[in-house]
Amino acid sequence: MRADIERLAGMTMPQVLKHHAERQGELLALRAKERGLWRRTTWKGYFDTARRLAIGLYALGFRPGDRLAVASDDSPEWLYSDLAAQMIGGACLGIYPTNPWPELQYIVRHSRTRIVVCGDQEQTDKVLDARRNGEGLPDLATIVTVDMKGMRRYAEDGLMSFADVLELGATKEAEFGPAVDAAIAAGKPDDVAIIVYTSGTTGMPKGAMLSHANMLHSAAQVVSIHGLDRDSYSVLCYLPLCHVAERSFSTVMQLLTGCVVSFAESVDTVVVNLREIAPKGFLGVPRIWEKMQQSVLYRVKDTTAFQRRVFERCMALGRPLAERRLSNGGTFASLSDRLLFTLLWLVCFRSLQHFLGIDRVRAAYCGGATVSPEVLLFFWILGVPVYQIYGMTESAGVSHSQRPGATDLGSSGLLIDGLEQKLGPDGELLLKGPSVFRGYLFDEAATARAFSDGWLHTGDIVEIAADGQLRVLDRKKDILITSGGKNITPSLIENALKDSPYIREAILLGDGRNYLAALIQIDLETTGKWAQQQNIQYTTYRSLAQHEKVRDLVDQEIRRVNDRFARVENVRKFIILAKELDHDDGELTATMKVRRRIIEEKFKDEIASIYGSAA
Repeated sequence: MRADIERLAGMTMPQVLKHHAERQGELLALRAKERGLWRRTTWKGYFDTARRLAIGLYALGFRPGDRLAVASDDSPEWLYSDLAAQMIGGACLGIYPTNPWPELQYIVRHSRTRIVVCGDQEQTDKVLDARRNGEGLPDLATIVTVDMKGMRRYAEDGLMSFADVLELGATKEAEFGPAVDAAIAAGKPDDVAIIVYTSGTTGMPKGAMLSHANMLHSAAQVVSIHGLDRDSYSVLCYLPLCHVAERSFSTVMQLLTGCVVSFAESVDTVVVNLREIAPKGFLGVPRIWEKMQQSVLYRVKDTTAFQRRVFERCMALGRPLAERRLSNGGTFASLSDRLLFTLLWLVCFRSLQHFLGIDRVRAAYCGGATVSPEVLLFFWILGVPVYQIYGMTESAGVSHSQRPGATDLGSSGLLIDGLEQKLGPDGELLLKGPSVFRGYLFDEAATARAFSDGWLHTGDIVEIAADGQLRVLDRKKDILITSGGKNITPSLIENALKDSPYIREAILLGDGRNYLAALIQIDLETTGKWAQQQNIQYTTYRSLAQHEKVRDLVDQEIRRVNDRFARVENVRKFIILAKELDHDDGELTATMKVRRRIIEEKFKDEIASIYGSAA
């Protein structure tokens, strides 16, 4: 099995797709829901459609080295476009569907994209706005729209439907088919395959260039570490494919394992689709796991007193079992532990797993940002092993992974094979190896800053245990140094605060100050339910956030967290934000990471009110 994975990892992604089409062409590859029914695509259908699209793109002038952008929610057409561009020898980049047109304009203009594939009218309108305004999009030749609903009267130059490009590909088969086939065969692992524009927590986003070898090596290591294959791995695609994590765990790991990828109808229907599909693998960013945990805790509150006591007792008994299991490398420490868990599973945990749609999951992963260990422990208690992974766009998604035998709570596991690591003088993690990216598109200065003597600077301050397990402390630029000279890692305290079901975001303050404070965004859903139980009247997020009893609730939650930390790490003051943080307002990245510096600037008056008087 490992030899097969290594062989596939030495190809390009279109070559691997062709391999599956030839060897298991009639097996299921993709599923997507349309009008309540699942549309199924075989491996042969996947390859044939991508190839036909590639011929159509070639007929439109797309050539090796060109770039194609996709502005769409996840769909089979996203993957067809990705692989079609690669078949010709070009590269594909994704644009988040939530990006406003100025951000889309920057990415398309900066990347000199020739063709944009849009999911629907909304995305097409943003591209058209970007083309008409400011400096426009001088390199853009064609706009391709998948769903043409509402666009019958559009008469824009270079605008055509996805179906029309496929038809063009069928028409031009004899003329351009051989050229596309030759390009597929001539593809090299070191060719740039995808470009991922970083979220841009500071400054404008940069386009990280990743080769076939980068992506396939990183994904192949995860597949090998966890022993994944077609029978043991299937996945629900729901996180944006623009992000390197979903691209790796859906597109690339599927190519390596030959498994089935099913597309969620939307982010809002993830749990419903999970129940329908019952995948064997699942990737979630911290916020997804936090929301799933909260959905269980709130469902339990709506049950009878007897059912709540059963849940609380099972969780109390299950916690030490899970802690021993984690410290034992992910396996039960004794037969008695296994028997007790089986009883708890029958009484309680089985129904909770089914409620969340993860009852068949055998390998779940959490990555994308730091997460509270308490969140992951919750799922280990339920009997769902959630392996924490670490990586970044510039390391093709995964550089470290927990695995059987290396599951210390709060760690991100061991370095994957093939990579090297070392620590800088300040504890920054440096990486080198085959999954490290090729540099930033059209930005030699940024590329030079990212590397030092061939080592990639990750920007993360970490600790490496004696057994090699990595523990991420925080982003280098986010470390706070109080006026007393104490170094504070904000994420540890922020994640502890976000363990509360009532706190959605917490931004720690205190750099250069003599005590810590926090900006708090409450969770509208959970805090709203609490308010209803307390007969508190509110109409909007703002009115709820400004209620005195809500402030008292948050104060209790902060005091609870303070008890877990040293006094110098205690949050002494806080303000509840009067608005929810939003990507459209520039406060969050497209991946929902906090833009700390922008928030500190936008809420400088609130911060001044915190530190305006002596503590």
